[in-house]
Amino acid sequence: MKGAAYIVGAFEHPIRHAGNKSVAQLHSEVALGALADAGLGIRDVDGFFCAGDIPGWSAPGTGPFSLVEYLGLNLRYLDSTESWGSSYINHVAHAVEAIRAGRCRVALITLAGRPRADASSPDANHREPADTPEYEFEAPYRAVVTNMYGMVAKRHMYEYGTTSEQLAWVKVAASHHAQHNPHAMLPQVVTVDDVLASPMISDPLHRLDCCVVSDGGGALVIAEPGIARSLGKPLITPRGSGYCVRQLNGGYFDILRSGAERSGADAFAEAGVRPADIRYASLYDSFTITVLVQLENLGFCPPGQAGRMAADGGLIAGVGRLAVNTDGGGLCNNHPANRGGMTKVIEAVRQLRGIAAPQTQLPDCSLALAHGTGGQLGGRHGSATLILERES
Repeated sequence: MKGAAYIVGAFEHPIRHAGNKSVAQLHSEVALGALADAGLGIRDVDGFFCAGDIPGWSAPGTGPFSLVEYLGLNLRYLDSTESWGSSYINHVAHAVEAIRAGRCRVALITLAGRPRADASSPDANHREPADTPEYEFEAPYRAVVTNMYGMVAKRHMYEYGTTSEQLAWVKVAASHHAQHNPHAMLPQVVTVDDVLASPMISDPLHRLDCCVVSDGGGALVIAEPGIARSLGKPLITPRGSGYCVRQLNGGYFDILRSGAERSGADAFAEAGVRPADIRYASLYDSFTITVLVQLENLGFCPPGQAGRMAADGGLIAGVGRLAVNTDGGGLCNNHPANRGGMTKVIEAVRQLRGIAAPQTQLPDCSLALAHGTGGQLGGRHGSATLILERES
């Protein structure tokens, strides 16, 4: 992938509660923000990549077409691959492939949503019966996201002796980074004791082990090499990518092995680098246990060692050996539309450009990883991994 295309624009919406904005408006604002960052305009875009967060996704005959019209795009290429929180990391790889194939020259990727503002809606908790093949077997048991991740955490503790204190260190690291982010939803620094004193949500996960629910969004612009070099921006190129759908095999599966094992291995192989070469990692952090599982599955440490790696500030920039989620991540900063993949790429781009918060910016950061999960650990999900490089 290296040199086939470059990320030239990145924008994260500063809003965290969008009571007076529609989802379409949020998509428009993040699109314009990323294009402005790139030094391009809406007329330059000829490829658009989106997922199920767009308004009208389920309405017959509308979906992506309505948003394309709303944004005023004149397209040669459209990709509406839906893989939930991993979609946007996956879209970067798709955009590079489309540009390399000559299908488009400037690709726009957007994410937006307002789950926080919509939480008080009468329909917020309404769910229509699904026609998925597993519905009648699984729905009666009322599995919910927090319980699924609590089960993963409990298994990790049973297998490896991981402690609640080690889980809490993931939140502590995120809060140390979030204090330097003026847009972070939870900018207060917390301690391990604070995490353990917060209410239990799903044993062993406390409230502070869980991510925020926020409105907002983000966008990326990817351009072919000639255009990218003309813009005078740092040249951030995707170097390797991987994607994996992790299914449950009728119940015969290891709950601690996520799709990151394969998506990460594929990304590292394509990039020709190892986990030890990565200076910065953006890891999906829907819960603290999510980070520990990904650290192990991506190869940053052996199985069972992630709790020790996170303890005592191991994930804090300037303190630990691997800086993780220097914007505060989903645990403290932002989790727009309940889909964390977009913000993971945006912060990786900031680190590679050298424009992250001064207190969390890694010196001479030239290689970064972004990883996202769509679906949920402990259940069926998709994993996407992206390795990015700043060309010198």
